[in-house]
Amino acid sequence: MFKGSYVALITPMDDLGKVDYTALQKLVEFHVENGTHGIVSVGTTGESATLPFEEHINVVKKTVQFAQGNIPIIAGSGANSTEEAIFLSNKLANTGIAGFLSVVPYYNKPQQRGMVAHFSAIADAADLPVLLYNVPGRTVADMLPETVAELAEHKNIVGLKDATGDMSRYKETKALVPDDFVLLSGDDATGAEFLTLGGDGVISVTANIVPKAMSDMCEAALDKRFDDVMDINGRIKQLHTTLFLESNPVMPKWALFKMGMIPCANLRLPLVTPELQSQNALEQVMREIGVIS
Repeated sequence: MFKGSYVALITPMDDLGKVDYTALQKLVEFHVENGTHGIVSVGTTGESATLPFEEHINVVKKTVQFAQGNIPIIAGSGANSTEEAIFLSNKLANTGIAGFLSVVPYYNKPQQRGMVAHFSAIADAADLPVLLYNVPGRTVADMLPETVAELAEHKNIVGLKDATGDMSRYKETKALVPDDFVLLSGDDATGAEFLTLGGDGVISVTANIVPKAMSDMCEAALDKRFDDVMDINGRIKQLHTTLFLESNPVMPKWALFKMGMIPCANLRLPLVTPELQSQNALEQVMREIGVIS
């Protein structure tokens, strides 16, 4: 469980800004068909910051329903309020999910001891596996390897999504946590290197666009075919960069729209569709790798 390619799935919206559940079903089936190993529903890429609780919970429920048990679903349940994170986790606990992804609290910049208390309280409250999520580029606060190691002692905390892009951080963390503690890359640009160092998989934005390539790359890594990992990554590495020309998930939504996978590229305010220059750059890369003609 929790190894391989997990897609950080977008949440499709219609012309009125409502969740488009028909498009969501199409996306989930697309990932099942293309070998994606699991889905993260309503994480950062799924616009968790702007989905009210009721809508957030319903998107997760529908994602589980559409997956039909073919692949596991991890629910984003993080918040910068511990009380809110526990509330959301409890509401999601019986939806059929395989576990939670919980981000380091953003904006209020907790101390390391505060992070330990926060995640321990979440893991105590709901008896499902919890994956920690460290993304200091968004949260400002950075969860240190020693903090991860302390949290890894909790029976319900089973892994970490590391979006620092720092390979020395991976090595430090790996040396401190149990062998069965799952380490996943949350940074597509360095994901292949993370895998060759022994990482267990990825939670990927790029997988929204090229799910088969990402699942093949992760399977090659788990089989220790590291030349294949680098070969596959070499074919899609420009996509890693262009998908982050503007704030995620602005660019992956635009890409999926151009692929005909979603009917429009709408986002929840304050995010808006990408600038023309960014659109053109992304479409050029997509044509070069054969995603669009």
